Amino acid sequence: MNIANSPDLFSNAVSRHLQIPNGLDGERHAEARRMLAPFFHPPALGALEPTLARIAADLVGGLGEDPFDAVEDLGVVFAVRAASAWLGWRDDLEPELIAWVAEHRAAGCSRHPEQIARSAAGFEGLVRMLIDERRGRPSCDLTGLLMTLRWKGRRITDEEVVSILRNWTGGDLSSLALCVGVAVHWVATNPDHFGHLVASDDAALDRAVDEMLRLDDPFVSNRRIAVSDTVVAGCPVGAGEEIVLDWRAANRDGGVFADPGSFDPDGHGPDNLVYGVGPHVCPGRGLATRQLRILLRAVMTAGRPELIAGHPPVREQPPSAGFRSLPVRLAPQPTALRG
Repeated sequence: MNIANSPDLFSNAVSRHLQIPNGLDGERHAEARRMLAPFFHPPALGALEPTLARIAADLVGGLGEDPFDAVEDLGVVFAVRAASAWLGWRDDLEPELIAWVAEHRAAGCSRHPEQIARSAAGFEGLVRMLIDERRGRPSCDLTGLLMTLRWKGRRITDEEVVSILRNWTGGDLSSLALCVGVAVHWVATNPDHFGHLVASDDAALDRAVDEMLRLDDPFVSNRRIAVSDTVVAGCPVGAGEEIVLDWRAANRDGGVFADPGSFDPDGHGPDNLVYGVGPHVCPGRGLATRQLRILLRAVMTAGRPELIAGHPPVREQPPSAGFRSLPVRLAPQPTALRG
């Protein structure tokens, strides 16, 4: 937390690629956050909720009673459809985006620079196509509005639009799918909590999902670069050296959480670092929270998730976390919990 809250000592400009707003520091970062903040204002996100609820209900309703993969069949598809609805992207791009998510996840696990570069180039090509479409025929959807922004006294450039959309969707599609897997697995393996989760209001369910993610954090780490020579917890760090912030370890810190493995949404909420902390805290938290709550509620309305005997979950491999595959089925709810 000290590192994340000290951007003057630990820079977030860790990538050789343009990253807006994540890879900026100081006033440039603050300006970019202010420019993009209206897209994440609660009223704007609240207006999106009925669409997200329809997408979730249609997707879950189509799963039926057969087993399905909570990551691939549910998480990835919902992430793509929700992002497309938010950004105003065409429905016919869904197969291409789903294929790209699989490529992006494979590239991240491989750690091969060439494979990662190919994945990034593929996404950039898709975004530039969408930009070109809107330049020829202006659109009032979110992507079209993003292209009209002014930053630093001029019209935002295509490169900057690509960077922002890559930040909003590139990693977030995969991350949201991993979050869905973690949440569905937790509900499936903690059936005693199912009744009160179904009965929870939106705020309580939001806190519960945050706690599920704290217990099995799919957001593994972020990097920082030391701006000058310093000392971290007694360890000398030289200027220019890279530091990794391990969010998973922080969210299980026994010095902060008396019982790190317990489920306590209200007690643990103030110290939950799933979305980071400090000036670079995730700006899309409000959107991600709504997406996860709406989808999980749709799942629990349809039935109680159960693991499939003989088909155990498969964990993601470092540097990722969560589940690569999570076979489940939806068991009918007890009559007392319906409605």
